[in-house]
Amino acid sequence: MPEDLDYPELVVTDDDGESWQDPLTFVCQIRCEELAAFDPEGLLPHEGMLYFFAALDYFLGDIEAPSYPGMGLWQSLHFRVLYAPSIENLHTHHIVNADGSLATLPAETVSFSKCDEADDGIRLLGPPYIEEVREENPQKISLLQIDESDRWGLTFHDCGMLNFLISSTTTKRVMRSVTSTS
Repeated sequence: MPEDLDYPELVVTDDDGESWQDPLTFVCQIRCEELAAFDPEGLLPHEGMLYFFAALDYFLGDIEAPSYPGMGLWQSLHFRVLYAPSIENLHTHHIVNADGSLATLPAETVSFSKCDEADDGIRLLGPPYIEEVREENPQKISLLQIDESDRWGLTFHDCGMLNFLISSTTTKRVMRSVTSTS
């Protein structure tokens, strides 16, 4: 991330009233120029970088996670999408556990291809896969849709998937995200 872009955190308050900052889970970063060919309407910038974060610790197996966004529509403090117009002078952030070990999964490469809008999985710029989400948000598309992943240990416990929704009434294109370990 650029040096002047703060890593997103949310304030967590325990039962005793004590509060602290809890970093959101880094989901992915996407170079906008790689999306340009899939975005002829210009819904997104075609330069710079998008960074996605969400309160996913519970869904990654940490049942003691201090922040649990619950089921259904999440409050905006439980997720963030940040945009940086430049991809120059980026800095790596490392979130570590109390013992100093990395609290993240290994980096993966993301590439895109067109897919059917009825597909589930990890996708960009299409209607949400789950019909109930589409019906409750008729003027929105999923900027990014994240489905469960055994490889990541990510499970939504039969409650659906994570959608970062944006407004749009014109696009029907969908991009599938294909990940591979780098």
